Amino acid sequence: MTATTAETPAAPPRHPQRWLILGVICLAQLVVLLDNTVLSVAIPSLTRELDASTSDIQWMINAYSLVQSGLLLTAGSSADRYGRKKMLMAGLALFGAGSLVAAFAQSSAQLIAARAGMGIGGALLMTTTLAVVVQIFDDTERVKAIGLWSTINSLGFAAGPLLGGFMLNHFWWGSIFLINLPVALIGFVAVAKLVPESKNPRGDRPDLLGALLSTIGMASVVYAIISGPEHGWTSAQVLGAAVAGVLVLGVFVLWELRIPHPMLDMHFFRNQRFIGAVAGAILVAFGLAGSLFLLTQHLQFVLGYEPLEAGLRTAPLAVTIVALNLTGVGAKLHAKLGTPATILSGMSALAAGLAVIALFGGDDYNGMLAGLVVMGAGIAFAMPAMANAIMSAIPVEKAGVGAGVNGTLAEFGNGLGVAVLGAVLNSRFASLVAVSAVSFPAAVAAAKSPGERERIADAFASGLETSQLVGAAAVFLGGVLAAALLRRAERADSVGKASA
Repeated sequence: MTATTAETPAAPPRHPQRWLILGVICLAQLVVLLDNTVLSVAIPSLTRELDASTSDIQWMINAYSLVQSGLLLTAGSSADRYGRKKMLMAGLALFGAGSLVAAFAQSSAQLIAARAGMGIGGALLMTTTLAVVVQIFDDTERVKAIGLWSTINSLGFAAGPLLGGFMLNHFWWGSIFLINLPVALIGFVAVAKLVPESKNPRGDRPDLLGALLSTIGMASVVYAIISGPEHGWTSAQVLGAAVAGVLVLGVFVLWELRIPHPMLDMHFFRNQRFIGAVAGAILVAFGLAGSLFLLTQHLQFVLGYEPLEAGLRTAPLAVTIVALNLTGVGAKLHAKLGTPATILSGMSALAAGLAVIALFGGDDYNGMLAGLVVMGAGIAFAMPAMANAIMSAIPVEKAGVGAGVNGTLAEFGNGLGVAVLGAVLNSRFASLVAVSAVSFPAAVAAAKSPGERERIADAFASGLETSQLVGAAAVFLGGVLAAALLRRAERADSVGKASA
């Protein structure tokens, strides 16, 4: 019995300028990730200068992530069919144009539309950058390259609020978008000159209905996850979006199984290596996004830091990830332990870091600092190994689709982490103190005495601790599951090769 093509993709040749190309595409990736978080610090300015309502602000933030997450699979499929270099350049052009419109928007509607346009460019960039990495690096260097690519994810997430705060202290709110323009321009020129064109040589027919169904389904599910904490999980708006999304994705799966040239080959989900990586990718994103969501509240509401100070105090997480991946420690660990053990080690460290913050960081930043460093180490080990496992389970000619799957899982895990751990926090908080306010600041403001304020603060801190421990348990169990599935897949591959 021989291994399938999906299990043993052909190794691409080494490109002589591969490391320079990696630097270029990481630069392109960085601006996309910065814009996931940079707008959060501009909310007061937007409320004042554009007369934006709370609903307007939510759409300014969510239009970008909704469009981007909904289009990731379609963008990856388009890159495979029409050329990854072409789609990378198109993504940079769209992202730059959207940034320019956003910087000079005169109304909330204009800014929301510009952010949606940036989301289209962002989807193209998120998928094509990883697909190009897979294309130009062979098996011996790919884990290290993906590790450096993954580092940009963490750096962009952490640097967004810091960069946004710096720009707002010196310029007007539109400046946070203008900083994208030189990066997009430099990236466009560099991609045109350096990046080799690559695409699926089979030239499968475009799956237009599949693209439409996946976009609607994913956008609906992500919208439900984003809106749940605000509108309530049982509200008609949230339940309607969730049910519609699941139904449309179900139709998408049935359609993909029937047509001869599907956008996403559902047979990938029979590959145990792919399933293990999928499970782990969702849980890593779940733990990272959920923990950062809790950490920002912990630093500001419990330890009393200002937003910019709080952002600076989460920096050790990103610094640890960057340091370990730049020095190649994660790649060396992967080479020594193999994929299953590396993922288990990384996710165990991520879970341990969350537990340390929950148990020792309640009223002391030193305890939190230790937890952040341990979390950073876990992410540095697990994320590249996970992304490599997903991409290596898919043929090289389908690298764009593989990158789309990886990005979609990350978006889904991010939203799920914020939603689930946020719900645990709110539930625990509400069970300890009887308050009608919908947030901790509002509850403190409504308190009638210092003693009541102290009880509310203690209840909120307890809620944070509980939700962080729940997140730690979920991440650890996810690591065990992913490692077990990947180990099983490796054994099946070995048996198949031995009997061939």
